[in-house]
Amino acid sequence: MARIPRSKEDDYTDDMARARRDFVEAQTGVTMPHTGSYSFDAATTRGNIEHFTGVCQIPLGLAGPVRVNGEAAVGEFYVPMTTTEGTLVGSYNRGMRLTREAGGITVSVIDDVMQRAPVFVFANAREARDFGDWLEANLDAVRAAAEATTSVGKLQFVQQFAAARFRYLRLNYSTGDAAGQNMCGRATRAACLWIAEHYPGPMERWVLSGNMDTDKKHSQINTLYSRGKRVVAECVIPDALLREQMHVTAEQFFVQRHISNIGAQMAGSSNNGSHAANGIAAVFIATGQDEANVAESQSAIVHSELTASGDLYYSITLPSLIVATHGGGTGLPTQRECLEVLGCFGKGKARKLAEIIGATVLCGELSLGAAVLADEWVSSHEQYGRNR
Repeated sequence: MARIPRSKEDDYTDDMARARRDFVEAQTGVTMPHTGSYSFDAATTRGNIEHFTGVCQIPLGLAGPVRVNGEAAVGEFYVPMTTTEGTLVGSYNRGMRLTREAGGITVSVIDDVMQRAPVFVFANAREARDFGDWLEANLDAVRAAAEATTSVGKLQFVQQFAAARFRYLRLNYSTGDAAGQNMCGRATRAACLWIAEHYPGPMERWVLSGNMDTDKKHSQINTLYSRGKRVVAECVIPDALLREQMHVTAEQFFVQRHISNIGAQMAGSSNNGSHAANGIAAVFIATGQDEANVAESQSAIVHSELTASGDLYYSITLPSLIVATHGGGTGLPTQRECLEVLGCFGKGKARKLAEIIGATVLCGELSLGAAVLADEWVSSHEQYGRNR
């Protein structure tokens, strides 16, 4: 079997990328001229990918400006969105115009934690219970062991969950401007090693993840307790503005929200809104986020009310928005450029990025919701999309 070319000395060079493209051609007969056309140094991909072969270029569009009345993000921002779906950028752009003329979107980061969730195994439930009591009494020492592995991560609190003869823990960390999954994994491993060495009672074994962190998967526990940043975006849209720009009324929006809530409930959906994943994925890919985190980040709670004056209060809560402005893919050349467009590259900017994404998602919800109500959804795709 032919093996993919690899260099033990330095695998992150233009020559090795070319060798792998040549390998693809020899194995499949397919040439890759576009994949091999990139503008950055291959060495910059070290730590982000293995067997670097080239790039997969996805169209980038700008939407905005979106007016954000946040705590870290204040002002108007042009949002880079990477997608292959026609109408997406245009739709978000339409929602941004609507909310901008309504005075902007208030965005708040309510919580900010990242988890790793080990499980400890005992002979029976009583031993597991005793371990839980001991752990509560020794949390300061556990915290010291975990935090010794990182200059950024801080162990905020530990949740415990009992089932059968197992004790599931959920260690919650603040992680600065990094998404923090690897940081939390390293810190939690150190904590578990300390626990295993110092626990005076019997213990069969421990495993670093018992799957209660639900990494790269949505879960109800993340909706309740958050994973990443819990972001709430909210605004009030005048009824007259909705009629003028979206061809719907505030009352229509309000009534449809109740109908959609029932549909989402019947379907067992983790999101009672329209398409938060669209905006999140588009910004994630543009800014170098871990794209698999869309699985958790897209979960949402959408709520609307009619105000006393007949206008529309609209909000979206993203309980598990996982973003970074430092580390991971954020330092890659094009991703860094997109972050810099938002003023969000580097340390001290993660909450700002989260607020901008929260506002962006709200704009997409309003725009698509209005298009469905006004029966403009299909015609928009026919005009701007790839529909035939």
